[in-house]
Amino acid sequence: MRNPLTQRRAFLAATSAFFASGASGLFSPSYAQGLVATPTMRGGSNNYRPGAPIVDRIGGGGFTMTGTVRLAGEGTPLEGQRIQIWAHTTEGHERDERSHGATLTDANGVFTMDMPQIVPAFGQAHGHLAYDSEEFKTVFLRPIMASSKDTALHVDFVLEPA
Repeated sequence: MRNPLTQRRAFLAATSAFFASGASGLFSPSYAQGLVATPTMRGGSNNYRPGAPIVDRIGGGGFTMTGTVRLAGEGTPLEGQRIQIWAHTTEGHERDERSHGATLTDANGVFTMDMPQIVPAFGQAHGHLAYDSEEFKTVFLRPIMASSKDTALHVDFVLEPA
């Protein structure tokens, strides 16, 4: 049978060695490890149209799509990045050309697109967004809205170099 005092000393020594060896990184904030790239979502590329034109708005507006684009790792805002947006709206289906448009990010990595109200398609109110230029890896997103009555949706992209 082991001596309880020996067991306690062994436990304390092992625990001290564990933390001294850098295991304290397990408890550091996630931002210390860098910003992780956004993964492509399943179904995000559905009805995607390569080269959709850059527009001021899609249709008559009334719904606002916003977001940010940042660099993976350090989180630096990325200016001039092309984000394509499309959705099933009160003015057209997500496969309709008139339901697609693209916008560019500003100096703070922010994009905004005014578009018609998004309505449910296949039981879910959702939008589609894509980063599809060659500088960074392509990302397709398909965020689902909390409610079909929402009049805005915010989506963030974190991109990694291609």
